[in-house]
Amino acid sequence: MSHDGVGLRAVMRSVAFLTAGALAVPALAACSADEEVAKPLAAQDIAPATRARIADGGTLRWAVDALPQTLNTFQADADAGTSRIAGAVLPSLYRLDSNGTPQLNPDYLESAKIVETEPKQVVLYKLNQQAVWSDGREIGAADFAAQWRALSGKDSAYWTARNAGYDRIEKIERGKSNLEVRVTFSRPYADWKSLFSPLYPKDVMGTADAFNDGARRKLQATAGPFTLQTIDHKTGEVLLARNPRWWGRPAKLSEIALIAVPRDQRADALAADKVDLAEIDPEEAGRITLAARDKGTAPPQGPGSVLTPATALRSSVATYARQQTSLRDFVVRKSLEPAYTQLALNGSEGPLADERVRRAIARAINRDELVKAVLGPLGLPAVPVGSHLALSGQPDYADNSGALGGQDTKEAQALLADAGWVPGGPVNEQRQQQQQKKEKDKAAGPEGKKADSDADPDDGTFIVGEDDKNGEADRDRKDPKDHADKHGKNGKEHADDEAGKHLDGRQYAPRDNRQGGAPGAYAPKGTAAPAGAAAGALAKDGKALTLRFVLPSGPGSDSLRTVADEISRMLERIGIRTETSRVPDDSYFKDHIASGQYDLALYSWPASAFPATDARPIYAKPVPAADGSLAVEQNYTRVGTDQVDQLFDQAIATLDEDESRSLVRKADARIWAAAGSIPLYQRPQLMATRLNLANVGAFGFQTPLYEDMGFLKKGAQGGTTTKKDR
Repeated sequence: MSHDGVGLRAVMRSVAFLTAGALAVPALAACSADEEVAKPLAAQDIAPATRARIADGGTLRWAVDALPQTLNTFQADADAGTSRIAGAVLPSLYRLDSNGTPQLNPDYLESAKIVETEPKQVVLYKLNQQAVWSDGREIGAADFAAQWRALSGKDSAYWTARNAGYDRIEKIERGKSNLEVRVTFSRPYADWKSLFSPLYPKDVMGTADAFNDGARRKLQATAGPFTLQTIDHKTGEVLLARNPRWWGRPAKLSEIALIAVPRDQRADALAADKVDLAEIDPEEAGRITLAARDKGTAPPQGPGSVLTPATALRSSVATYARQQTSLRDFVVRKSLEPAYTQLALNGSEGPLADERVRRAIARAINRDELVKAVLGPLGLPAVPVGSHLALSGQPDYADNSGALGGQDTKEAQALLADAGWVPGGPVNEQRQQQQQKKEKDKAAGPEGKKADSDADPDDGTFIVGEDDKNGEADRDRKDPKDHADKHGKNGKEHADDEAGKHLDGRQYAPRDNRQGGAPGAYAPKGTAAPAGAAAGALAKDGKALTLRFVLPSGPGSDSLRTVADEISRMLERIGIRTETSRVPDDSYFKDHIASGQYDLALYSWPASAFPATDARPIYAKPVPAADGSLAVEQNYTRVGTDQVDQLFDQAIATLDEDESRSLVRKADARIWAAAGSIPLYQRPQLMATRLNLANVGAFGFQTPLYEDMGFLKKGAQGGTTTKKDR
């Protein structure tokens, strides 16, 4: 999971209130499994070239957010850097194609298939006879067995972040030869292709010490087109070198250097010839596009040929002009990332514990407008995401947003009226309490809101929908329980933070047996929207309907803030006020999203080729734990239903791919109906790429082929030249 700008694994409905469990079957009929699969909204953009056109040698310098804290992808603090290194140096039995569909990797497998289903599911892997670890040992059943034992969940000495799928394996055996591996499952497992990718050597998985600590900084053996050469945390660089024992197509590059460069310094690093490839934000993309457009003309003076005050503060006009000249050696390759941004609604307490309020918010939002605001200026397809569990182009994708319904202000207002929220109301006492709270926060200094009158107006809190800014609603927030003592000494503290388990001691808000919503007066079902409802804020039981909207404040979060502002204006039209809080990036997830300290938030989830496995913990129904906390797994909206859990369980246990796909789509329709999260847009993927680089850029769904990346031979660029051939 990630959020934009912060550095981490898809029927029309009436206004009448229905719980997710009461939905009629016809309303949940997702697209049939034999329907034509939609294409990806945007193709990958990697400057494809044949290997004959690519020079042998050279070092690709690739900007990353930070060096990984671990090389073990199965630990909780593994990140994108961990996965990138694993993709270049470790076996993956399956890799994703341009549609995000897993395809057998012939570098490691000759075949893999289910050979028995009764009495147990058995998968037989036939390994590539040339596949060896960098120490010369053959890849074999011992490596499979060690990884299974480490990730099965049966040995608590292994500090694993996940064990899905491995917990269903009963045994692993050598087949007729060393090149065959038989995996027997205790229970049917539809997503068996997700296992053993990456595959670690038995030296890493064989003992808890090696798994927990040894693989954080070093890999004893690798088996990819590259090997791990060095990790230097002082210089912020990881060096990967061509693997001399690699049996596949030889890597074109001699080395790949992963260099830590903060997001707000990427343009400077590109212009200073420190990196060749970097993911960038729209502002930097605009600079590169402008530089290319101005090639051969007078040096530009800033974005759009106008030097902005922000640019003037960072550098002189002359420096900026020199950078623009250097940026002419780059091009912006763009596609859509295999991840989507959603609006999350925390359903654990308060107004959002009532499904009608959540559904009203969803019906008030015009997703088309939000998508156009983010993707339109970038020239990318502006199409809202229609599924929580897959993206357009993937086999599991179907647009199930109809289970909730499209934008309709009148129905949104009627839902709120049905939930007892009416215009106006006695909120004077609440206003006074909030004013007292604000004054107390100011007096608290660094622990409260900033008292400095010169503070950035974008920091802190403001309310949309209220003219009197001192009349903020009292949120009556409680600090989450401190669980540091529970997990800090056993080495799992970070794992629990990231997994979102037992985080804050919250319980479900009390719900009555009429509607399952927040306590208070309820209008009869089907109540018409009150006249003039859009003109004033709504209130109930003396409290205004004000929701806390939490956002990150760091570099790269501009698009999130733009979307949040638009959502706040849309909600204001139906009488819902938003109290926006911008918090530091490093605390956004842990201290707010995972701990449930928000009402509304924007963050992203990656798409998965195996949604029945990977998405289940994101939408699993939270359950009370023995210590009184709420076990939410990764369901940070805290909205879930038994029916969704059952559909996931059924999808993961059927070996019929079409049936499994149908069950996943039905689960998605119910997730839409529960309105705990609203998918908005597929995230843009903007890569600044040196002009003479080939087979690298915005990959979209497809797994990068590291061995095919490289610099074009001189003369292979159709006359294009750059200041440096590598």
